[in-house]
Amino acid sequence: MEQDVESLPRGGFRCRLCHVTAANKPSLHDHLRGKKHQRLESLRAKRQLQELRSVFVSGFHKGTSAPELSEYFQAFGGVASVVMDKDKGVYAIVELQDQEVLEKVLAHPQHCLGGKRLRVKPREKKEFKYMPPKKQGSAPREQLSPEKLTQALCQADDVDAQMSQVVQLFEFSESERQLRHLLVTLFQEVFSEFFPGCAILPFGSSVNGFDIHGCDLDLFLDLEKTKSFQASAKAPQEAQAEEGAGPDTDSEDSILSDIDLATATVPEVLELVAAVLRKCVPGVHSVQAVPSARRPVVKFCHKDSGLLGDISINNRLALCNTRFLQFCTEADERVRPLVYTLRYWAKQQGLAGNPFGGGPLLNNYALTLLVLFFLQTRCPPALPTVAQLRELTGDGDQAIVDGWDCSFPQDASRLEPNTNTESLCSLLAKFFCVFGDHDFAGCVISLREGRALPLPNFLLSEMDSKLKLGPFNVQDPFELSHNVAANVNEKTALRFQHCCRDGAKYCRSLQYQRKSSKGKAWGLVRLFQPGVPEAGELGPDGFLLTIPFTPMALSPGSRWQLCQARDFRRCWFGKVCSAITFVLKDVLKCSCTEPAGQPLTQEPTEQGGGEQPIVGSKHPQSDEGGSLVVSPARKRLRAEGPAPEEGESMSWSCAVWHRVWMGRRRIRRQLWHLGSPQPDTEQEAGSLEVEEKVSEAIIQQEGDSRGAEPLLRFTACAQVGGSQEDTRTLLCFTPAPQQGPLFQDFYHFLQGFLPKMVERYVGRTAEGGSSESQDSALRLGDAILD
Repeated sequence: MEQDVESLPRGGFRCRLCHVTAANKPSLHDHLRGKKHQRLESLRAKRQLQELRSVFVSGFHKGTSAPELSEYFQAFGGVASVVMDKDKGVYAIVELQDQEVLEKVLAHPQHCLGGKRLRVKPREKKEFKYMPPKKQGSAPREQLSPEKLTQALCQADDVDAQMSQVVQLFEFSESERQLRHLLVTLFQEVFSEFFPGCAILPFGSSVNGFDIHGCDLDLFLDLEKTKSFQASAKAPQEAQAEEGAGPDTDSEDSILSDIDLATATVPEVLELVAAVLRKCVPGVHSVQAVPSARRPVVKFCHKDSGLLGDISINNRLALCNTRFLQFCTEADERVRPLVYTLRYWAKQQGLAGNPFGGGPLLNNYALTLLVLFFLQTRCPPALPTVAQLRELTGDGDQAIVDGWDCSFPQDASRLEPNTNTESLCSLLAKFFCVFGDHDFAGCVISLREGRALPLPNFLLSEMDSKLKLGPFNVQDPFELSHNVAANVNEKTALRFQHCCRDGAKYCRSLQYQRKSSKGKAWGLVRLFQPGVPEAGELGPDGFLLTIPFTPMALSPGSRWQLCQARDFRRCWFGKVCSAITFVLKDVLKCSCTEPAGQPLTQEPTEQGGGEQPIVGSKHPQSDEGGSLVVSPARKRLRAEGPAPEEGESMSWSCAVWHRVWMGRRRIRRQLWHLGSPQPDTEQEAGSLEVEEKVSEAIIQQEGDSRGAEPLLRFTACAQVGGSQEDTRTLLCFTPAPQQGPLFQDFYHFLQGFLPKMVERYVGRTAEGGSSESQDSALRLGDAILD
């Protein structure tokens, strides 16, 4: 397996066999043991064996058939297969039954067939390269390799020209557009025979202005007129039945005779559509109905072109989304180059396309809406908001689909002249700058309003909204209950921000802004280089970790009360700081004191028991579970201030005595085997109580092996995010000098562990009474910031 793995220059690993990138060694090992890699290894071994017993044959008459060659070589033994050169018919690959037959063929002094002397030699050994089925034959033009892309981009004059070149290299050729048009026409003709009045309407990447070689063909089967036709045809039949007339034989033979489209279920209609595809559409195979998807579809593959596609029957909103994207490309010619560039960049960085480590990624639609939102928020705006477009709609532009207002002008020429003149080069750099420090979890990106809606305000104003909130919230411009990035997890959201920060830093360099006079990579070429940035970032003061606002961890009543609080940010910051204190002290058993306090030479007792002052309070308060002193290390806000401002913070100076970050999964399993109840859910498996027991078990196993000095010393400083609407808590870790790789291991553990535990703690404290927990958090927030 070692020959299949290469290290990437910016960290991480890449499997050459599967074209998959892994962020770290555990993810790499999981991939190497996975089904895909094992299957491709088996396929490669099979192909290599085929090569060893195959010969390359040429020199025969043009037009010689495979059976003729097979019959000739069968004189030496068994023949497994014959593969002819389809283009010119001048050579063939003959696979023999085994090595013995191969030796007989090669030992024969002269081969002749039809009076022509054959040239026979062992088949050339080639490196096995896996081509996903989706790619095979899906693009009439030659597949664009990274080398050819680099060569084409380096020849451009500037970054703007490079971005325009990206569009030309990835968009459909004229033959591809014609092929898809012919397929849609074919489908329309066939389905009209079985569903009178129906319409086959393409949507998605094929027609929204952001087409790319080999993308799926998405089709919507509109059956509204068919339902009306069926209802109108049903009435005369019922009348005939009442009069005793015989049945209409044509109706008996119709595919609609056994189903009422008005009352049929979605799975029933999908099976009907699948049946038509299988039996009546030439060149279509691998038909499969998927009724359980969010948007139920029938998947298919077109044999001759290799195109994959799907047909949906209840996705009319997708037509509006497609037309909206088309409208935006017509409104500003910079939209397409910017979207194509960022889509390819996101794919290269593992943020879209093939997943890193199996994590859910941004889909192309979500990324495209993010670009459109960015252009809406430029000064002056490059694109209007959806609400502004609604005001420009005429009588013929009004559209209500599935209860949602999807109205906007059909003609982009009705817009006011665009006064934004920023270059593509500048827009790309500013995109990275804007979203490198965006609070995705603490707001909802709204293209309808053209602004990021703070989550507390959104929750108060949209109490009945079914929008699924998460680490990355991008609201569909029409279906307002749909978060198009709801599948994105916290890890991917953080990676997106870190990649944006890397992109912003690179865009400030001369290598991005100026063409190299020495033939070196410049502009987009270096930006497109794949890599796996670290999930954490080393800032000027230490390692940075972001704890997002997670209101869904609270009960509905607590969430409502928190969002209504006048000092919302102070209250939430207090909750987070209380949670951090608990996790460091009680869960991970760290001992902490003031940065300028006594030396950390004592491990916390099991019960703690000491009274520790809460910062800002005049009297010491009980502090159960361990010894931790919280001290303010930076400027604090006066008590009467309305909300915390940038720079206010709370600090912990901590020591770690045991390797509590190592082997936790193994210890957790051992605890279950020893009699602890098996958790029913993942949340129970990672509960605060369980994690406390895991830390205690690790400490007990290590026993007295610890030294007189702690393993690690570090300072953790929490502060509220920069802007007044930022809900995040930024937690900066500064290790003591000469901590080495050991602290980095501990920090990487905290990246995944600490935010989850904070969320669990906040949710647990809210369960006992929202009013009491909020008052407590406010008191701590006041103490911190007083």
